[in-house]
Amino acid sequence: MTVPLKKSNPDLILIIVTLTLLTVGLIMVYSASAIWATYKFEDSFYFAKRQLLFACVGVIAMFFIMNVDYWTWRTWAKILIIICFIMLLAVLVPGIGMARNGSRSWIGVGAFSVQPSEFMKLAMIAFLAKFLSERQKLITSFKKGMLPSLGLVFLAFGLIMLQPDLGTGTVMVGTCIVMIFISGARISHFVGLGLIGIAGFIGLILSAPYRIKRITSFLDPWEDPLGSGFQMIQSFYAIGPGGLFGLGLGQSRQKFFYLPEPQTDFIFAILSEELGFIGGSLVILLFALMLWRGIRIALGAPDLYGSLVAVGIIAMVAIQVMINIGVVTGLMPVTGITLPLLSYGGSSLTLMLMAIGVLLNISRYSRF
Repeated sequence: MTVPLKKSNPDLILIIVTLTLLTVGLIMVYSASAIWATYKFEDSFYFAKRQLLFACVGVIAMFFIMNVDYWTWRTWAKILIIICFIMLLAVLVPGIGMARNGSRSWIGVGAFSVQPSEFMKLAMIAFLAKFLSERQKLITSFKKGMLPSLGLVFLAFGLIMLQPDLGTGTVMVGTCIVMIFISGARISHFVGLGLIGIAGFIGLILSAPYRIKRITSFLDPWEDPLGSGFQMIQSFYAIGPGGLFGLGLGQSRQKFFYLPEPQTDFIFAILSEELGFIGGSLVILLFALMLWRGIRIALGAPDLYGSLVAVGIIAMVAIQVMINIGVVTGLMPVTGITLPLLSYGGSSLTLMLMAIGVLLNISRYSRF
């Protein structure tokens, strides 16, 4: 099957929403990081400049990929996922992989570093969509359809957990499960695997003391206010005073060395402190609008492969947003997941913009 040659304009609303969120993210990265950057690097724009650089690279990649036939990713899916597996293995090799905050998740490239697990998420979406679309009639079979799919996913998850990076691994697995479910897998299979997954997840938590502390701090952060509950408490202290309209852009108090590295996982807390409930709600509405456009694109895609890729990208964004905001607001344990397009991070930002570029290309063929 080939993609129809007739193209239309890409989804303009999705482009506007993406660039708006990106702009908000650049402003908030500077606002959240200026004090820490001045203290550590004597340059208040240190993180903002790097984020701007990756944003420019990501936007260029997004518009380039937007004009690349999405069918191309089906052709290259196998090679891409092999490369990502090699990179995940390379991360674990001393001298190649870089360790930060107890995780060996980065490969150094000059003055910058890349996080292979981020790119594995997109490669897995492309490959799994190819696998499922070619074996649609077999997906109802556990041995021939679901088991091979999940086997590949959990192989990648296992390598990511060796770093360890539970947050990224959770997003990837959640995204793939959504894709498998949408492709027509039996609910009974999901129930059985769900019980096994819960048991395995509990095992992962119990296997590492710091994960147990994250759970206990989620249930009662004030039990250890200077340890495992510190970040969540400081996040509450940021969101609470923000009120309805916020303290004003640049006026956050928690970024003065109270909330650790506020430009990354907890940037939404600083945003809520400075822009208030209204500002935070508008950001959530922008993400909701992005998800709505993505769902429409998936429903209107001309083939199953395009639909599954679009579903995978939208699921990845939705899961990250829900987990990140859930952590910041105290609804979920701390997992170390960035907020798409807003949090500081070159690999995650570039990957997200590339993924949206693929989604925009699918929109050029979608009938909606």
